[in-house]
Amino acid sequence: MSTSSRRAPLRVLAHGDFRRFLIARLLATLAAQMQTVAVGWQIYAITRDPLDLGLIGLSQFLPFVVLILPAGQAADHYDRRRLLTACYALEAFCALLLLVFTLTEVRVAWPVFAAMTLLGCARAFSMPSGQALLPNLVPREEFTRAVALNSSVFQVATVVGPALGGVLYLAGPLIVYASVLTLALIGALLMLRVRAGAREETSVREPMSLETLLSGLRFVRSKPVVFGAISLDLFAVFFGGVTALLPIYASDILRVGPSGLGLLRTAPGIGAGLCALVLALRPITRHIGPWMFGGVAMFGVAVVVFGLSTSFFVSLIALILLGAADMVSVYVRHLLVQLETPDHIRGRVSAVSAVFIGASNELGDFESGITAKWWGTVRATVIGGLATLVVTGLWARWFPMLWKMDRLPKPAREADERDG
Repeated sequence: MSTSSRRAPLRVLAHGDFRRFLIARLLATLAAQMQTVAVGWQIYAITRDPLDLGLIGLSQFLPFVVLILPAGQAADHYDRRRLLTACYALEAFCALLLLVFTLTEVRVAWPVFAAMTLLGCARAFSMPSGQALLPNLVPREEFTRAVALNSSVFQVATVVGPALGGVLYLAGPLIVYASVLTLALIGALLMLRVRAGAREETSVREPMSLETLLSGLRFVRSKPVVFGAISLDLFAVFFGGVTALLPIYASDILRVGPSGLGLLRTAPGIGAGLCALVLALRPITRHIGPWMFGGVAMFGVAVVVFGLSTSFFVSLIALILLGAADMVSVYVRHLLVQLETPDHIRGRVSAVSAVFIGASNELGDFESGITAKWWGTVRATVIGGLATLVVTGLWARWFPMLWKMDRLPKPAREADERDG
């Protein structure tokens, strides 16, 4: 078999366990995106308070940040496949709770926040388990394409999920939550068929202890490039995220209703999905640092344009560009974390990365709700986009090795690194 054939863009799909992993993740992510649209619209219809939209994110983030480091340790100690299966099952249970709340016509927000707290627990374990499992499912030389394809599948779900959730919500939240329940259960069943894969560290698996729990933090701090990449993403998305405010834009500013909300939620996924497909076919191999910083800067510009727009079409274009720019940053960051990390500590390092991602998303949603209540929705969005541009400039100065990085590092080997 020729080298060009082995490295064909979709060659990685020849691995059955990787295919099942992708389908399970597609279904679970699709379910989560549909559920998020329904919950956001339902809560805002009940309370009309922007702060409650922020509290949806906070209720997921608090259990996430408490559990994420133990979750990373569990991903290095237990079967990552079984952990993911349990997470998808718990996500299905959350959908069942929301279904019951809707049937009983609950008119207060706190039961929904409780269900979102359980969802935060599931996400705490699913993120490091999924990120750490992926390198075990494909050969090392196909890993970069697997990352891009995995990101593409995730973005397909973010494209289809919100739009489907918005359309189904027209028939009522019951239909959305029943669909979410079904998809999450199918995803859990598919994960049961994925083999854990050959793990390099099997013979040297470390005991669970406080020292090993914190080893992921120590490892990240010892790698300025990794720390710079994930912290850049944290603060850029923390200030510039607009997801939590989309129900307000759909309802009060653009006046496009729940189906329009689905399209707004879909738009970033369209941009990210197209960008991920391009990256799968033509991975970034040179000027890694400038590409990453350029993506974050474009993200900030797109947020400002979206915040100022009163046109639904312009808003969609801005969100598409936002998603494409974010995908470049996500792609580079994920490759840096995985290639710099040996497998025996990959779960714990992925957990640290997930803390930063979760803080930027869920805690960022809370920040959006607070600032929208203080300053107004449009002003809060524009200030957030400008803050992202400031963060980009500061990180380029504080992490010059990341800004000047030309090529991706070679994969870390077990013999090269130990978390001590």
